[in-house]
Amino acid sequence: MRLTVIGCSGSFPRSDSPASCYLVEADGFAMLLDLGSGSVGMLQRHHPFLDIDAICVSHLHPDHCLDLCVYWIARTFAPHGKQPVIPVYGPAGTAEHLAGAYGLDPEPGMRETFDFHTLRPATFTIGPFAVTTAQMNHPVDTFGFRIEHEGRTVAYSGDTAESSALIELARDADLFLCEAAWIERPDLPLAAQHLTARQAAEHAAKADAGTLVLTHLLPWNDPALSLSEAKDSSFRGRIELAQPGAVYEI
Repeated sequence: MRLTVIGCSGSFPRSDSPASCYLVEADGFAMLLDLGSGSVGMLQRHHPFLDIDAICVSHLHPDHCLDLCVYWIARTFAPHGKQPVIPVYGPAGTAEHLAGAYGLDPEPGMRETFDFHTLRPATFTIGPFAVTTAQMNHPVDTFGFRIEHEGRTVAYSGDTAESSALIELARDADLFLCEAAWIERPDLPLAAQHLTARQAAEHAAKADAGTLVLTHLLPWNDPALSLSEAKDSSFRGRIELAQPGAVYEI
């Protein structure tokens, strides 16, 4: 598998990064994990942006899904013709949410361009990948993903606070892409919604993951401090900060 970080900023784009979007490829199949604010622009730097075979949406906050609206435009009105319908896997109500965001009637909404599938905790197949989903600890319906291919594994947290389900989802993962929105402080706002970098590392340690990649870093936080706090944990594997354009061969 190959994982390319398209966007990794938390809550809203940074000046140098879109919000959450990750490209996973194997055997000529290209799948996106999230398509957050600003990510379609950056996607065009790293992959033929209409050559996407499936999209998984962790939850319906705009920093994880809103660029599906502009991607719908691109696929629907491409100058060389409407593009093939592709599957979009998301929480219940994804089709209606996106139609409303663009001001479309619910029927057909975007259904003539995207084939919507409702996520539930399960294991299923998307292209060459075995995908396992689990519900995360977030105020809206949110899923984390475990992507497996030929004995290799990527785990992605989506957005979550502390979660035993996330530990199991990341069990023995070769690469664990985990949100680390907060730095340590006594008065964390919305503390029940996200992880600190140290908490992300502790989840990686309990899961016995290989490499931990910290993502969903808030633009106003110091990434060096997040990295330092993650390293001040019980996790002894490799820890990196997600960067737009970073490529991982797994």
